This record gives sequence, C-alpha cells and structure tokens, in this order.
Amino acid sequence: MQTAPGCKLTFQPLAGTPGLRIWDGFLPAQEADALLAHLQRALPWVQPEVHLYGKLRQIPRLQSWHGDSSAHYRYSGLPMAPAPWTTALARLRDQIQQVVGHPFNSVLANLYRDGRDSMGWHADNEPELGQAPWIASFSLGARRDFALRQAGSTRTALLLPLHHNQLLLMPPAMQQCWQHALPRRLRVHQARINLTFRYIQP
Repeated sequence: MQTAPGCKLTFQPLAGTPGLRIWDGFLPAQEADALLAHLQRALPWVQPEVHLYGKLRQIPRLQSWHGDSSAHYRYSGLPMAPAPWTTALARLRDQIQQVVGHPFNSVLANLYRDGRDSMGWHADNEPELGQAPWIASFSLGARRDFALRQAGSTRTALLLPLHHNQLLLMPPAMQQCWQHALPRRLRVHQARINLTFRYIQP
C-alpha cells in the first residue's frame, strides 16, 4: 500500500479484527483548511426525511451525494441519484485511490453543523455496495468520536477520535462484523464534514 507524501500510517485498532487504517495529515494543512471552507459553501446540501419508528423525520445532519451517473444508491429506503462530481471532490477521490489502491465511483458527504448533529448505529452493507465493500472516510473540521461495536452487541467497543485532515480506510469485513456511529457531542460547537468514498456496483 502506498502512502502520499507527508502521510503516516498511525495504527490499526481492534487487534484480532478487520484492521482499520488511519492516515494523519492526508493533505497539506492549508489545502485541507481550504477544502473544508469550499465544501461548506459549494456543495448542494440537503436534509432529507426518512421513516423512523413509523414517522417521517429529518436526518440530524446535512448531506450531499455525488458520483458517476450510474452510482444510484438507496439510504434508509430513500433513493438517491448522484449529483455530478465537483472538481474538488474528483481530485480528492483520485488522491485517495492512489494511496489506498481501491477504486471509488461515488462519495457521500455529511455535514455535521455542530455536536447536536449525529449518525446512528449502522453498517455500510447496502446491496449496491456488493459483498466486499472498501470504504474510505475523510474527515474535515471539528474532532468527533467514531464509535464502534460488534454486530449484534449493544455495547460500544471503541471510541476513536477522528481529527481534521484524517483518512480512515474500512476493509470489507468491517461492514460484515461491526457497526459504527457518530454520537452527539453537545460541547462541540464547530462544523465537521465527513466524506465517505464508495464503489457502487453496476
């Protein structure tokens, strides 16, 4: 596996399980700061409604789905047609592909406006992702805790703080054996953008 200049493979948590790989400082610092500001104002952010406990509720974050024209996706029963790649997203996709060695044809951008926004427990195991999805997750902005638990468990196994300008690579077995979440953190007042690059099967 290659690493980009200045990137460091810091650790593989959860010994004995599918290894998560993390790179600190994936982009030059000024480039990462500029990308955060650009994406906040440039992406077509929406806050869709999903069915939850029999009611339609807005998800607790903003999101924007981008990719190849064939990369249609379904999230919580909600069909999502991709917006075209922006220049910034396509460039970042190419940089990540070069480092991790896996192709991606789409990206889900989530904007957590502050610590009140969150993501519930889930695995990225939708049929469109195939049997063995590699997912690259890039963080910008406020530090937030990435929670992990084994599938079928209600106990959090690990809280992994994800920082600005970090790249996280999740191997396929991660989605088969584990769930992840981004819990609320009311003391966090800054925004965070998370970009999860995926490959949607044709």
